[in-house]
Amino acid sequence: MKKVLMPLPDAGFDVTEVAVPWRLLTRAGHGVVFATARGGRAPSADPLLLRDGWFFGPLGAAAEARRAHAELVADPAFQHPIPWDAMPGTTADALLLPGGHAPGMKPYLESEAVQSEIARRWSLAQPIAAICHGVIAVARSHDAGGASLREVDAPPRSRLHGTDGLLAHRVRPGALPTYPEYVEDEVRRALGPDGVFEVGPRVLTERGTEHDDRAALVVEDGHYLSARWPGDAYLFARRLIAKLG
Repeated sequence: MKKVLMPLPDAGFDVTEVAVPWRLLTRAGHGVVFATARGGRAPSADPLLLRDGWFFGPLGAAAEARRAHAELVADPAFQHPIPWDAMPGTTADALLLPGGHAPGMKPYLESEAVQSEIARRWSLAQPIAAICHGVIAVARSHDAGGASLREVDAPPRSRLHGTDGLLAHRVRPGALPTYPEYVEDEVRRALGPDGVFEVGPRVLTERGTEHDDRAALVVEDGHYLSARWPGDAYLFARRLIAKLG
């Protein structure tokens, strides 16, 4: 069994990007160690993503992801996370960085402890997997002596300007983007002129599923892999499992 370290914000993480990888990793026999700012207390997902129907449009969690989340919250490891400051002393074989766009994500994305841990594990060439806004944390770990990105994918401007952004704005005005600058713009700057930013398939509502990856995209660059949004979560988790052997 391998262990995967998953830092999270105290509130506001994306349901699918946490629950789906957790389910696939644990079903494959691996353990997940969760970490939050102070530890000791279960974090909470973005509640808008747990609502039924069209409420949050393509960004909302599908029924299967909501079921996975219901299982996740009963996991003792999830109920008793370690603090971010304890991550360097935690034995783990990989680092998984989920995303989300609720306001509660900002402390996680701006955390020096999280960025330093990315840098430390990057120097060890451990598998590091980032999805959606988790890619920002990797890009920002440059300041901590971390990632040397070459190829990457993240939420493109086209998605946040399009259907997803319009539906999100209806229910949470100003929700997208999380920052004034789009994820794509910040990540492209971190990549530099020689980097490659993968946009992937142009899809509106289609997602990758447990049995169909046609709408999904995951980019691998050595020990690093990245994905764009919840629709990539199944493929993203399977690629990480493959890296864990």
